[in-house]
Amino acid sequence: MSAFETYRENLKDYAKDIRLNLSTVLAPEGAPGLSPKQIATIALACAYSAGAKGLTEVLRGEFATTLGDAELEAAKGAAVIMAMNNVFYRTQHHAANEELKKLPARLRMNIIGKPGIEKVDFELACLAVSAIGGCDRCVNSHVDEVLKAGLSVDAAHSAIRIAATLNAAALAEAIG
Repeated sequence: MSAFETYRENLKDYAKDIRLNLSTVLAPEGAPGLSPKQIATIALACAYSAGAKGLTEVLRGEFATTLGDAELEAAKGAAVIMAMNNVFYRTQHHAANEELKKLPARLRMNIIGKPGIEKVDFELACLAVSAIGGCDRCVNSHVDEVLKAGLSVDAAHSAIRIAATLNAAALAEAIG
């Protein structure tokens, strides 16, 4: 049994649905429109974003032969840049002050233009992290980029399903 399977099986009974979903959404059959490398990059970005150290470690092991150094760094980069962007754009969107809404971010976001991996793969990871971050502007922007790159709505949907499941697994890890 792999470390990931052990992690999954050790989730408490209150997280039985998450245990079952983990075995589904991280498999190509359960993530229509995504390649194994995309699934792995998205999952790792979500684990980083959710701050789940145990889950991050077992996913790194599970995907060791799927992901290279560039994907590992891009997953970290997606989690970090979207932590900033989700806060900024979500807050700007919800602000009542119209003047504030119109101000530019004036924050560096170079990694989005040069992520070190295929742009669409990075966009998928950013989409998933933005789903966790709850930023509708970022979610919509990344969905648009994914579709513009030629991927299907199913691919975007799969990324969001991975995000939802990994976020719940992170919470189950945190509360024990």
